[in-house]
Amino acid sequence: MIHVTEDQVRKLLPMHECVVLMKDAFKELRTGEAINQPRRRLNLPTGSTLHALAGSWGKYFGTKIYSSNPKFGAYFFFLLFDAETARPLAQFEANYLGQIRTGAASGYATDILAAPDASTLAVIGSGFQARTQVEAIRAVRTLKEIRVWSRNAERCAAFAHEMDAVSCASAEEAVRGADIVATATYAKAPVLESVWVADGAHINAMGSNQAKRRELPSDLIARADLIAVDSLEQAKIEAGDLLLADVDWADPRIVELQNAHRPKGAPLTIFKSIGLGVEDVAAAAYVYEQLL
Repeated sequence: MIHVTEDQVRKLLPMHECVVLMKDAFKELRTGEAINQPRRRLNLPTGSTLHALAGSWGKYFGTKIYSSNPKFGAYFFFLLFDAETARPLAQFEANYLGQIRTGAASGYATDILAAPDASTLAVIGSGFQARTQVEAIRAVRTLKEIRVWSRNAERCAAFAHEMDAVSCASAEEAVRGADIVATATYAKAPVLESVWVADGAHINAMGSNQAKRRELPSDLIARADLIAVDSLEQAKIEAGDLLLADVDWADPRIVELQNAHRPKGAPLTIFKSIGLGVEDVAAAAYVYEQLL
């Protein structure tokens, strides 16, 4: 079994390739060729949590495990196995692996749900995940303007400089008139208002994967023409944006990304990203094959 470092993942997993991998993974989920196992969490009295999620894709299967504590951070690892023999193939340092595949899933969702001529992106958040959200959306749309806002003005300005974006004074300034909106925060309550979001816009909400946290308000969820989730099974456990809006899971507007397409006209679309084990398997398998 080989050990794969963060630097190797960065060098061998370009964003444009990872977007294609996510497209393939969701196609195979639709056909039944890929399998996903929802995340499970072990919560300790100390505030620490152990997280585990798994999946199979093509010739491979694997699991990501990570520990987290709100005061001390998170630590990510991924184990890749051969599907036919169950032989262990690789152990990954998986911080960047998760970051890029999360961005790539949003890139794929944007490609199929955003307007073909969408050119203005608003980003709420300037942390760990926000960078790959921008990179992935740039991979599928020609962006003329990127606006960013986050609570930390200094970090927001640095992010804007790094990503060739405009640092905004408020979330409203960033969101109003944007064709695509990406939320990448640790917020427990909504970070934008429905009235700021233009008709025909597409939103990628990826900051929350816990039942009691959300980034989007209930009236925006109610207003959407289509809401795609990466997994309905997992969304019913973790998608706080939808759970706190008290959605009806039988609502035909709510579909899995593998079955999603952009409605006619100028629809308001949302991709509620949670993160799937099968996404990690697809990304890790690609890196492993490049190393071979």
